[in-house]
Formats: sequence, structure tokens, C-alpha cells
Amino acid sequence: MNWNIPNILTLLRLIAAPGVAIMFLYFNRPLADWFALILFVVAAFTDFLDGYLARAWKQESKFGAMMDPIADKAMVIIALVVITGFSGMNPWILLPTTLIIFREVFVSGLREFLGETAGLLKVTNLAKWKTTFQMCAIAVLFAKGAFEHYLIDRSIGMDFATQHGILDGSIEDVLGLRALEMGADISWYLGIGLLWAAMILTVLSGVDYFRKSLPYLRDAP
Repeated sequence: MNWNIPNILTLLRLIAAPGVAIMFLYFNRPLADWFALILFVVAAFTDFLDGYLARAWKQESKFGAMMDPIADKAMVIIALVVITGFSGMNPWILLPTTLIIFREVFVSGLREFLGETAGLLKVTNLAKWKTTFQMCAIAVLFAKGAFEHYLIDRSIGMDFATQHGILDGSIEDVLGLRALEMGADISWYLGIGLLWAAMILTVLSGVDYFRKSLPYLRDAP
């Protein structure tokens, strides 16, 4: 392969995918959430950057074409597994995550079966949008975890009545608990909305890909 900048960025994004999960092994929350968020956002930006540079500099390669979707899927799947685990298997996260992972595995298997023929099935705008929504949802949900754990950390030692009084405004909020609660709530609802939108786009793109592949799956008469 050619060691040009687009290919190096793609390879770094692939390496960063397990790094998102490793953040939670070496750092306590909420620091791990922020590190995972930063790593994920930077890696997601390279998804746009490597493709743009490859086209602008005419450095498109077979390595990039192969590794780019693999890196994207690895990033998304690993991050979703981490978020699902730390959400306590919340059904609002578990259901879309399951369908997204199922689609990615199904399409990857289909591409492998089609072999060289798979190259005839170009990436659609629908597939690009589903990846964008997936990455935005994951970034927002990582932020939600950070807000939530700052709220927990600053509430340690408070009795329920005091905490409730601060959050409902009857007690002065010197620790910024209300702002943290608002950040956690906004990122939760926004993240869930983006995740479900990503699920819908992911399923639709999977159906579209399968429909387009049917002519190549028929047995010869």
C-alpha cells in the first residue's frame, strides 16, 4: 500500500476504535467519558478528512477503499457496545444498537460473499447520512455520561432532601448541579433522538443494499 496521508488517517482511525473502550479501563469516569468523546470525535473527523484528501490529491487507493468502511464500522460498533453496557442495557439504547450492529454485520457478510462484485454497489448518500447520524449520536451520548457522573460526584455526601432542593431551585445551587442535570438531560434526549434516527437510516440503507445485490445473488439458470 501507499503510505500517503489519507491511508495513514484511515489506519489511525482503525487503531482508535478499540481505544474508545480502553479509555474506560485506564481512567475513572467522568474522565474516561471525556477522553472517549475526544478520541471518538477526532477519529470521526478523520473519516471526512481522509476521503476529502484522497479525492483532492487523487490518492484514492484499494487499501483506503477497503479499510475506510471497516474502520467506520469498528468505531461505531465498539462505541455502541460501550455505551450500551454503561447504560445498564437501557432498552432505548439497546434496541437501536442491536439493529445497527445487525445491519453492519449483515452487509459486511454480504459484501464478503459478493467478492469483487461488491465493488459495483457504490456507497449511497443514504449510507453516508446513516454514518453521520451514528457518529453524532455516539458523541452526544458520551457527553451525557460525563455530565451524569459530574453530577453524581458533586452530590456525594448529600442527603436526598438537600439534593432535591437544589435541583428544584429551593436551595442555592453553589455547585452547579442544575446546569449538570440540564446538560445530562439535553444530551440524553438529543442522543437518543439521533440514535433512533441513525437506526432508521441504517436499516433503510441495509435494505437498499440488499435489494441492489439481489441480481448478483441469483443462481444461474
